[in-house]
Amino acid sequence: MLPFASLGGIFALLVSGEFLSVPASVGFITLWGIATLNGVVLVEYIRHLRQEGMAVREAVIAGCQARLRPVLMTASVAALGLIPMLFASGPGSEVTRPLAVVVIGGLVTSTLLTLLVVPTLFRWFDEERTAGPAN
Repeated sequence: MLPFASLGGIFALLVSGEFLSVPASVGFITLWGIATLNGVVLVEYIRHLRQEGMAVREAVIAGCQARLRPVLMTASVAALGLIPMLFASGPGSEVTRPLAVVVIGGLVTSTLLTLLVVPTLFRWFDEERTAGPAN
């Protein structure tokens, strides 16, 4: 999850013409925190549904449907909050702009990854546990 979020941040830096700097590095740390939070929100709810006895496929589908709004809201609130920093042109904007570019660019890829790849990986890895008793 974090490598794809990082790739989105790096790609956003390249497209915007910004450089990897200390503020951009702080942006990566922020991005990783948000991406991890979104993944935990989704996986924990799917695990909760599995513990209630729901089948893997149904738990993944129901979990994604139930947690779509919280994941999108977390990402969009963070991105919308950074838009003023992205378009700032006054004194100090050279410090804040790389941070905003990294976080907004990385949120796009990490949110897509959270909603598409994480459920697939969960289903793939959970299949082994439900195949039968370990003994």
